[in-house]
Order: sequence, then structure tokens, then C-alpha cells
Amino acid sequence: MAAVSDRLPAFPWDKLEPYKKTAAAHPDGIVDLSVGTPVDPVPQLVRQALIDAADSPGYPTVWGTKELRDAITGWLRGRLGASAAEHRNVLPVVGSKELVAWLPTQLGLGAGDKVAYPRLAYPTYEVGARLCGAEAVVYDDPTELDPAGVKLLWLNSPSNPTGKVLDKAELVRIVAWAREHGILLFSDECYLELGWEAEPVSVLHDDVCGGSYEGIVAVHSLSKRSNLAGYRAAFVAGDADVLGELLEIRKHGGMMTPAPVQAATVAALGDDLHVAEQRERYAARRAALRTALEAHGFRVEHSEASLYLWVTRDEPCWDTVAHLADLGILVAPGDFYGEAGARFVRVAFTATDERVEAAVKRLG
Repeated sequence: MAAVSDRLPAFPWDKLEPYKKTAAAHPDGIVDLSVGTPVDPVPQLVRQALIDAADSPGYPTVWGTKELRDAITGWLRGRLGASAAEHRNVLPVVGSKELVAWLPTQLGLGAGDKVAYPRLAYPTYEVGARLCGAEAVVYDDPTELDPAGVKLLWLNSPSNPTGKVLDKAELVRIVAWAREHGILLFSDECYLELGWEAEPVSVLHDDVCGGSYEGIVAVHSLSKRSNLAGYRAAFVAGDADVLGELLEIRKHGGMMTPAPVQAATVAALGDDLHVAEQRERYAARRAALRTALEAHGFRVEHSEASLYLWVTRDEPCWDTVAHLADLGILVAPGDFYGEAGARFVRVAFTATDERVEAAVKRLG
């Protein structure tokens, strides 16, 4: 077991514990803006769907119910502009982090293979490569990579942590390059519903992929859009051959989304009202925090989408973390996401209205 764990980086959040204690000592309590975990209620119609499906004594299937596949394909066509989406193009997963971490292993990658991901990125892309013994490589522009040995290319738009969005022309160029070199492209689009100063586009959009999903797969989650992080509700969509192979592997692994969660996912994907209401909450919190941070001397970069503000005071990120912890505010240091983030911090706007207001007052 140690041989496997030794491949992995140190779990970064443990380093934040001393600063969390400092922030928690504030007389008015901590304002935790370090993790993008939802705090608002699960929509009532989703909870009701879960309750109604609670009497589920049998095993669910890995591919999900027909109703779930109908809901996903309908959403792909209506929301993403993926007009050719069919059941064979979708696969439910048990939360997107599980998929990201174990995908290289399930694809059969290993020593001598390369997994590429953005220079500033969600740490689990690297973890997935290390778990299977592949080489992790980072990029600024994926089309500048040496394609030799690259078997899996991760995109992430909108980006975690920076909130940067790849526009349609960039996506077209990257998809064409990956196809030219026979590289499987997975696009992490879990923040796609949360564009603020840009309109995120999926790699599955007809204008990007030409109506063909060959060599491309998109990853989507209901954690952010529907406050379902506790449900582990997510899915992948795209190349039918790739997803068919993953389906067979995941059947053997028993990687089944619980039946009540499948029913809740159907309800969530069929309702746009709760998504719009949640966006309004996040938009207000984002505006309040951005104004307060800029008045406090921070510069905001990118951040045109997602649940975070990517900010700097042009100092080492841990100095910024310490400064804000003294104010009772906990944020994530930028170097959690790569060395290129060493002078930035990531500020989540997923706290309650009351806690965001407290942060704004302290920054003032």
C-alpha cells in the first residue's frame, strides 16, 4: 500500500490547518472561503425525487436508468448544443473527482504514457497520472506539447482555480490538434453553468466538434449548479467507443450511482429555475467580495467564470493566506494548483450571505 501512496503528492489541505486555527480564533468566527463546497439548500424538487426513490432495494446499473440517460442526453442537446447526443454517448459516474482520479487507470495507461493538464490546475489530474504510474506533464497551450507519448489530454474550462474560459475558436483548434495526433481529450466542464464575464462553451457543441464526438469526452457535475456535492451526481459524455469501454470496466468495479441519486439527477437536469436562482446568489456574493478585495489592494486576474476569484497582492501566496487568516478569513494558496500560482490565492464565494458580509466588513 505504501508503494502506491508514495507516488502521490502530500495532501495539500493539511498545510492549511494552522491558518484555519488562526482564522477560527477571530471574535466573530471564521469565514471559510478556501473550499468551493456548496452551502445553500438542495432544491426541494431534487430532495423530493430522492425521497420518492428511497425504496430502492435492488442494485442499480452502472449505465443508469433509461430515464437518467434520457435526462442527460436531453440536457446535452438543449444546454450544450450537442445535437447528436444519444444514450451510447453518456455514462453516469460517482462524482467527477472519482472519474478524474481513476480515469488513467481505467484507460489502461501506465509507465511510458503521458497525461497532460494545465500548468495551473485541479490537483487530481496529477494524482490520476501518478496512481497508474504514467508521467504527468503540464502545458500553457496544449498544442505546443510534444505529442509523442501523450495518451490523455485534460482541458478545464472554466478553469479551477483561475476561472479562465477557453473560447470557441480555441476549443476548435485544440480539438483538431488532439484528433490529428490521436490523443484522447477529456474536457472538465464542471463549472460551465457559472460564466460571469464570458459564456463557456462545451467541446461537445456542434460548432466545436463538428457534430462528431470522436476522441473527445466532456465531464459534468451537478455539485455546483444544483448544490448536490453531497449526492455525488455526475456524468461523462462524448465518444461512444471510449464510454463503452469504460462502462464495461466500471461494471466489473461496481461503480454504480445509487438509484435515489439517479432519480434526483433526473429532477435536477429537468429544471432550470433552481439553477438560475443559485446563479443569482453566487453573482451577488461574487460582486461583494470582488469589490471588497480590490478596495483592500488585491488585483483580480481571469475569474470570468467558476466559483472563485483568482487574486494577488504581488507577494508569496502564504503571506497572503496569513494576512487574511489574521482577519478571520481562510483562502486557498495558489501553489496548491501548481508553482505558477505561488503569488496568488483562490477565494471561493460559496459561503453564506452572512459570512460573505462578514468578510466584506473585515476587508474594509
